[in-house]
Amino acid sequence: MGRPALLLLLLAFLAPGTSVVPRRVLRTLSSLHLPTSPASHSSVAKKYSVFYFQQKVDHFGFSNMKTFKQRYLLSDKHWDKDGGSILFYTGNEGDIVWFCNNTGFMWDVAEELKAMLVFAEHRYYGESLPFGNNSFQDIKHLNFLTSEQALADFAELIKHLKRTIPGAEDQPVIAIGGSYGGMLAAWFRMKYPHIVVGALAASAPIWQFEDFVPCDSFMKIVTTDFRKSGSNCSVSILRSWDAINRLASTGSGLQWLAQALHLCSPLTFEDIPNLKEWIMETWVNLAMVNYPYASNFLQPLPAWPLKVVCQYLINPSVPDSQMIQNIFQALNVYYNYSGQAKCLNISETATSNLGSQGWSYQACTEMVMPFCTNGIDDMFEPHQWNPKKYSDECFKQWGVRPRPSWIITMYGGKNIKSHSNIIFSNGDLDPWSGGGVTKDITDTLVAVTIKDGAHHLDLRANNALDPTSVLLARSLEVEHMRRWIKDFHDNVKRQP
Repeated sequence: MGRPALLLLLLAFLAPGTSVVPRRVLRTLSSLHLPTSPASHSSVAKKYSVFYFQQKVDHFGFSNMKTFKQRYLLSDKHWDKDGGSILFYTGNEGDIVWFCNNTGFMWDVAEELKAMLVFAEHRYYGESLPFGNNSFQDIKHLNFLTSEQALADFAELIKHLKRTIPGAEDQPVIAIGGSYGGMLAAWFRMKYPHIVVGALAASAPIWQFEDFVPCDSFMKIVTTDFRKSGSNCSVSILRSWDAINRLASTGSGLQWLAQALHLCSPLTFEDIPNLKEWIMETWVNLAMVNYPYASNFLQPLPAWPLKVVCQYLINPSVPDSQMIQNIFQALNVYYNYSGQAKCLNISETATSNLGSQGWSYQACTEMVMPFCTNGIDDMFEPHQWNPKKYSDECFKQWGVRPRPSWIITMYGGKNIKSHSNIIFSNGDLDPWSGGGVTKDITDTLVAVTIKDGAHHLDLRANNALDPTSVLLARSLEVEHMRRWIKDFHDNVKRQP
């Protein structure tokens, strides 16, 4: 298949002496936001109906009359018009069917909350393409790919549902999302409080912008996860970069590297930055999917995969050749746990269900999240955040320059105390928690921290191996939702 869509972002490869963390790592928000469990997929796949709603391409202008079909999925099996609710999934950067079939939490609580479930696809992803197959062919077409336009889509869709579904008009709507979708859920409540009564923003790094959090926070959490999972594990990874550099300095070393790592293609010296970037992204992905049970996620993985990986990285003082062989064994846990892979492809790290073209553009316009490493407090080679280089790469790829401050201007940054009814949940193992809200802001802007929780563990389906922390988190989240629903219906009753 070649390079999947996920990997077609800008190739700002790592190399000794470069001064910017590669944008391939920046796309990890896109890569790891789908809660999934093998048990939940087949059980929910047939419970929804597929619909399309005619949306305006441009909600904020008056001369452009073009429209497109936005796909959304709906399940009303447990919906009760008497005291019920609507749980609205704020679709993010991927196919909405995939999100729907893998967001077990919403399906698990639907009966308790008497809820209709709606999963709305984000514009420019899946089938919701404003300009069809030409949506990414012309930069002018991409001008309408923004979080603001997506939120307006959600608002118009909810208005449509309330107009056309008998009994829906007097139902409270709660926004739910994870990762970028969690950011959208929070921002939806902030911008459209008359449309949604509250929001669950799971693993939503709404403060991973500008200098709100240190640019090294993400990679420090990744490193901590590995350090906790095995003695000397993070030290071994840190030393592996120099081992790769030394071996790659000769032609015979390059050939040996490709063989030792069981790569599908031979290596050239020019490939080494890409190789290291691929390895770095693998460690990041593993940290985010470090779940307490086996899961078939971006790759089939065992329970607590970091512990399994770190079993191969216990000695950081071995010779370079042994270090690389150990790294291969560790990588093999992620790429070949099922034992079916004949070789490892450094162009592939995750599923192709994600719309990386759209996310690449968004990361080059308003979703600008600084990352850096120093090789001291983390297990990666030192790389500074270089806004100019980042901007130049974006201009080369898309013909646009990023606006790093726009998200803060649009959604308030840390100045959000005037808002209400948002739950910000974060697992303490999740690297994205560094840019999330981890402390209560007010009594209605609440933070839920999940001990031993990876990337939005709370949005995954219930599992017998769930830690007590996530059971408590889900219980607290439902408690808040029940209160929002009750308050809404009480207010309706009081109206003349």
